[in-house]
Amino acid sequence: MSNIARRTFGAGIVGALGLSLAACNRGPDAAGGSGGSDGGGETAGSGPSIAIISKGFSQQFWVTVRDGAFAAAEELGAQVSFDGPDTESDVEQQIQQLQTALSGSPDAIAYAALDSEASLPLLEQAQSSEIPVIAFDSGVESDIPVCTVATDNAAAAEEAAKKMVELVGEEGSVAVIAHSQTSLTGVQRRDGFVDYIEGNTSLTIADIQYSDSDVLKSTNATNAILQAHQDLKGIFATNEASAIGMVTAIDELGRKDGLVVLGFDSGQGQLDAIRDGRMEGAVTQDPYDIGYKTVETALAAINGEEVEPEVDTGYYFYDESNMEDEEIARSLYE
Repeated sequence: MSNIARRTFGAGIVGALGLSLAACNRGPDAAGGSGGSDGGGETAGSGPSIAIISKGFSQQFWVTVRDGAFAAAEELGAQVSFDGPDTESDVEQQIQQLQTALSGSPDAIAYAALDSEASLPLLEQAQSSEIPVIAFDSGVESDIPVCTVATDNAAAAEEAAKKMVELVGEEGSVAVIAHSQTSLTGVQRRDGFVDYIEGNTSLTIADIQYSDSDVLKSTNATNAILQAHQDLKGIFATNEASAIGMVTAIDELGRKDGLVVLGFDSGQGQLDAIRDGRMEGAVTQDPYDIGYKTVETALAAINGEEVEPEVDTGYYFYDESNMEDEEIARSLYE
């Protein structure tokens, strides 16, 4: 861990700005697919019932996860419902959706936790009802899930750190815009990046701010970092919304010259920024495969088959030189 207290570092800067969390409501065509147009509570397929609770629909990542889950439902024979909160900061709404899913007595539940501890009482309820739980994208701090289907987030963020060092050298300072300090993905990506930098280089971590996966909050946090650290050499954002806000702030301040900018995930905004040179690159997961393998694993658990405790869905670092390569291009979404 950094000597900086990561869960609270930089809070004073953001607090001084008087930031308010802007809700990214689902667009009318955010999800598409079958069963509705608002992005939540959709269903697909027929067979054993699997209730999937994601982290939301405010980013294209989750729409692509849903597409993979629905494809698996149709191909493998399952009735899949897919829901999630309006924003990735609304833990209470996600918990309510998990409670609703449990009330329907599904054959399995798949859950991407916004808060790795807040859901434990409900997961214990699922366990006592003999409903297998699959964690996906984000694990939970419990042995209740029979499997976690996810990217190795710490390793993926370490890959971004290695690229940062390659581009900026081993002297100076860099900063992080992390998307969460309560979900395991946010913690693991933050720590994977920071631990590599601190353990292998003379670079220092100038600041760590949190966006709650909100573009406006990320923009303001990045603005604060850049104004407080005029000699910053690089900045890394840990998910799509954080990266878009980061790039927006850099554009507004005209600070790109000499600053190395790296992100995580993809989406149209990041792809455009990499193509036009405003970002050097990003780490991508395979959201479609995450959705597909989540349903595949849930069906195996329902059928009493032995499942691996972890299913690694992989990652790639991409930039302008390789983003059209077949194996990488299939993992990028717009």
